Amino acid sequence: MATTQATTAPRTFPYLRAAIALQTLTILLQAVSAGLLLATSYGETLHGVGARVMYGASMLYLLAAVLAWKPGGGPVRPVWESSGFLALASAQVVLGIAHVPAVHLPLGVLMFGLSLLALARR
Repeated sequence: MATTQATTAPRTFPYLRAAIALQTLTILLQAVSAGLLLATSYGETLHGVGARVMYGASMLYLLAAVLAWKPGGGPVRPVWESSGFLALASAQVVLGIAHVPAVHLPLGVLMFGLSLLALARR
C-alpha cells in the first residue's frame, strides 16, 4: 500500500513582499535624489525627505516580517533580515547627517543590492 505524504507549500505573505518592494523603491529613489543633490538646489531637501521615507519603509518591513512570523506562522528569518536593514538604515542616517560620503554612498549601494536580493527571494 502506497502512502501519501502531505506536502505543504511554503506560505506566502504578500504584505511582506510589498514592504520589501517599497523599501527597495525608496532606496532607489534615494540614489536618484543623491544625483539631484549634486545638480540642483532642491536636491538636498528631496534627499532629506527621502531619507525619512526610506527609514519608515525599513520600519514597515520589520513590522511586516514580525506579523508574518508571529501571528502568521512564518519563518523568523525575515525578522532578522529586516532588523539588519533597519540597522543599516540607521547607520545611513547617521553617516548622512555627519557628511561622510566615503561610507554613506557605498553603504547605500550595498543596501540597494541586499534589498533587491531580499525581494527576489520572496
